[in-house]
Amino acid sequence: MKILLAEDELKTGDYLTQGLTESGYITDWVKDGISAQHQALYEEYDLIILDVMLPKLDGWHVIQEIRKQGKSMPILFLTAKDQIEDRVKGLDLGADDYLIKPFAFAELLARIKSLLRRGQQQREENNICIADLELDLIKRRITRSGQRIDLTAKEFALMELFMRRQGEILPRTLIASQIWDMNFDSDTNVVEVAIKRLRSKIDNGFSPKLIQNVRGMGYVLEVNDD
Repeated sequence: MKILLAEDELKTGDYLTQGLTESGYITDWVKDGISAQHQALYEEYDLIILDVMLPKLDGWHVIQEIRKQGKSMPILFLTAKDQIEDRVKGLDLGADDYLIKPFAFAELLARIKSLLRRGQQQREENNICIADLELDLIKRRITRSGQRIDLTAKEFALMELFMRRQGEILPRTLIASQIWDMNFDSDTNVVEVAIKRLRSKIDNGFSPKLIQNVRGMGYVLEVNDD
């Protein structure tokens, strides 16, 4: 697990870095708000510990930009600002927890573990993975073998339907009603055309092929060895 620590007090930062490292966490320590914001946006972290009163850019502005850019990792404010309105502000801006200095390291560690467990559960709920295919419901993004695949809104909805119902044969009537909110018309080929386009993006150039046509019944997403 990788943690970003934003703390300008050298004694506190050194103490926290040592304690977190000894507890098994990879810890990057930055000492000002601009560095914290840059690291948070361009590196991947499992959790951020953020002071409010940072030089160059305060913690309020840092968390605002992190959340604005769609970053959802847990953020814990660790600060001497102990007024109720400060705590409310921090939580309203998107913090997951708020701990006031001075603090006990054991309590900080317990809160970190709790946030990481919660973050892992949220990631599992917000991501669907089948073979090397991953669908991110928050970012509305899909990748295969780490390669991003651009889908239209309808294609994404269709892919989500397939992945949520992996291994289940989906009749054309069900697909039409779920994705296009329409009664199936045997004279229209909208479902076939959409799935053909989706398969060209999802399966062409990759192995194994995931979206299968079950003759006379519909379509299914399943992992079969080629």
